[in-house]
Amino acid sequence: MSESTGLESEAAAASVGEESGAVATEGLSLERTFAALRHRNYRLWFIGQMVSLFGTWMQVTAQGFLVFELTESPAYLGYVGFAGGVPAWLFTLYGGVIADRVPRRWLLSATQAGMMALAIFLAADTFLGLVTPWHIVVLAFLLGIINAFDAPARQAFVLELVDKEEMTNAIALNSSVFNLATTFGPAIAGVTYAVVGPAWCFAINALSFVAVIAALALMRLPALMTPRPHTPVFEEVGVGLRFVAGHPVIRLLIASLAVISVFGFSMMTLMPAWSVSVLDGGPRTNGLLLSARGLGSLAGALMVASVGTLFYRGRMLALAALLLPVLMFVFATIHWLPLALVALVAAGWAFMVVFNMLNSLVQLHTPDYLRGRVMSVYTLTFFGLMPLGALLVGTMAARLGAPLTVMINASLVLVLALGLWFGFPAVRNLR
Repeated sequence: MSESTGLESEAAAASVGEESGAVATEGLSLERTFAALRHRNYRLWFIGQMVSLFGTWMQVTAQGFLVFELTESPAYLGYVGFAGGVPAWLFTLYGGVIADRVPRRWLLSATQAGMMALAIFLAADTFLGLVTPWHIVVLAFLLGIINAFDAPARQAFVLELVDKEEMTNAIALNSSVFNLATTFGPAIAGVTYAVVGPAWCFAINALSFVAVIAALALMRLPALMTPRPHTPVFEEVGVGLRFVAGHPVIRLLIASLAVISVFGFSMMTLMPAWSVSVLDGGPRTNGLLLSARGLGSLAGALMVASVGTLFYRGRMLALAALLLPVLMFVFATIHWLPLALVALVAAGWAFMVVFNMLNSLVQLHTPDYLRGRVMSVYTLTFFGLMPLGALLVGTMAARLGAPLTVMINASLVLVLALGLWFGFPAVRNLR
């Protein structure tokens, strides 16, 4: 089967399946937007994630600015991002196998406890005045190891919390709570950093993990996973990789994710340096920039939750992918904070629509028994390649300046978007 024919066949099958099994799609309503919250287990997950992610974004924001304050180097921001991503290459595919072998609630409880321990160490290190850039690099590497096991399980866990027809809504609501935290967490972190210092941001993050661990403990879950023979890990990894490589839709979607991760989303690595060298600001400015992107992403996630089943997902993906590089280029030309915030809100919206559509389409084309392994490939692409993008943009910004770096990367994302639109028209018909 040729790639073109395969894509068209998958698009037709997805469309028929959607129309025959979907819930009613008349009109828009708050009930539709928050449909997944009808499930008790998902409500617990939603609330626990909301609290935990606020803490996470406070730490991410404070850590980035602390690194820049200690080194005054945009390249070092890239080094930290790179260190955090290296474990994804080493362990994420193995993490996908584990997510298909053991109860995902147990695995997520363990990874959240590990993240809490690292946050406690970083807070203590900073309170004592001992923190150095290399400490942060090492902690980023250790956190990356935990994330390599956490992310595939987290992605695959959604279908244990909601019905399959509400999966797209649940994914969008996951993104909305993530970006609600992204909107307000960095702004709170910027004020906290300026008033009492970064250590308190790290301490608050450590405390926030209690919420998600408690939510996992309170869930009532059926025994969905049945024992099966454990074939060698590498053989199970190979099954997942062969499925992705042989599936025309998933192969194209993950390739698109790779380009956007490396050349698109990596621009957020530069925000601490951007706030100082481009906008003449400080930690508050850095927090506002990250919050603006989060506000746009929150709007995008809520939009997808409301209308994600009413329109062709492939068409939404292609349109948002075309708009994204234009918004990146516009942002790169702005040197006035209010306009920069508006541009980042718009770019955040485009990022979120693209990522939600990619995630939903990949999961909708994946059988349940392979979900952990396929989502480990998805996660490896996102978290594994993003550090390369961070290293790339950090190095480029040190030599060419941050604005020119973002312009060049925007041009590369635009090439992808045009190729997706004109080279694979069947993608636009995916439901």
